[in-house]
Amino acid sequence: MSTYLIKNAKVLGGDAQDVLISDGRIAEIGTGLAAPDATQIIEADGHVLLPGLVDLHTHLREPGREDAETVETGTRAAALGGYTAVHAMANTDPVADTAGVVEQVWRLGQESGRCDVHPVGAVTIGLNGERLAELGAMHESAANVKVFSDDGKCVHDAVIMRRALEYVKAFDGVVAQHAQEPRLTEGAQMNEGTVSGILGLRGWPAVAEEAIIARDVLLAAHVGSRLHICHVSTAGSVEIIRWAKSKGWDVTAEVTPHHLLLTDELVRSYDPVYKVNPPLRTAEDVAALREGLADGTIDAVATDHAPHPTEDKDCEWAVAAMGMLGLETALGIVQQTMVESGLLDWAGVADRMSVRPARIGRLDGHGRAIAVGEPANLVLVDPSARRTVEPSELASKSANTPYAGLELPGRVAATFLRGVPTVIDGKLA
Repeated sequence: MSTYLIKNAKVLGGDAQDVLISDGRIAEIGTGLAAPDATQIIEADGHVLLPGLVDLHTHLREPGREDAETVETGTRAAALGGYTAVHAMANTDPVADTAGVVEQVWRLGQESGRCDVHPVGAVTIGLNGERLAELGAMHESAANVKVFSDDGKCVHDAVIMRRALEYVKAFDGVVAQHAQEPRLTEGAQMNEGTVSGILGLRGWPAVAEEAIIARDVLLAAHVGSRLHICHVSTAGSVEIIRWAKSKGWDVTAEVTPHHLLLTDELVRSYDPVYKVNPPLRTAEDVAALREGLADGTIDAVATDHAPHPTEDKDCEWAVAAMGMLGLETALGIVQQTMVESGLLDWAGVADRMSVRPARIGRLDGHGRAIAVGEPANLVLVDPSARRTVEPSELASKSANTPYAGLELPGRVAATFLRGVPTVIDGKLA
């Protein structure tokens, strides 16, 4: 392995220091470090150095929808976004509900080499919500699955959900719930509220999310298991999670970048790029989500990166697919909504985008302190840079970003995966 010396980097946004990387690990941290022979020097010039980002919620689409994304293209996007590990959701074709499928996804990630890929196993066979999938077999496979989710669909049967929570206790796994009561969201197209009434689109009520979260935190407490709530989107959900945590229950939650920034007012355009599950909510919900992330009620930012080919998005609203790209823009949105607003400092960003996600996923080597001897999974960010999002320049195979033409702060200057650069000077290495 090559040796790299990052000079004058603000570690977690603090004082400028030099960081020497050798043999895949952080070898030395200090000021005025000497560069050993053949060392490649990276002038950080005051850029912020963070632990490599970890995404708990990525749709890589392979196998089955390689027209939208592949593990290769998705991990390229992840590296450019500063990620060193992502969790690949189970709603592929075939569904990742067996050891064979999760191992396939894991091996594709190993081959790409740009980002660690940790498959998420389905909770139920075929995501149908009727019978538990092979949770134990997926955990014992080479992929070592520890996170299980039917994301895209809710595990709506309380008995099935209880059994899943009980099962994963044996190996310290976690069930990640897509909270959506299906009977309350049949045919729903957007957030239920003033805008849906004006537009004549069937509403998606906040209670459809909140009712499932309330039920599941009680179930998790009853069986003493770990529960994770995917893509929290309402102020009421934040309050329920805050209450559950006050009881000492092992409940964690994530919020997406788009739910930190965008509101249902954008749906007035009828542009399907804004169609997502759960839907964009109100400005009041956005404010509550930001506050919940700031005070730690919400543990993590997770992208819910959901690529779709043009034909699935460039159509009328009612039939358009739900989902948005997120990997390459997440850090910029968090900088804009949380750092520049004073709600989080850079150490807080590291906690919500690396440390806690890695802890929830039980990942070794990720989300660790920037300290001597630790694996060199790192991202170097230029917070003073500005860039305008251009869909054609994104690494994803799809272009369904809601941020086209939007200027975002920050730029990932370099990403290191175990001491190997995957991104240098803002470009894939």
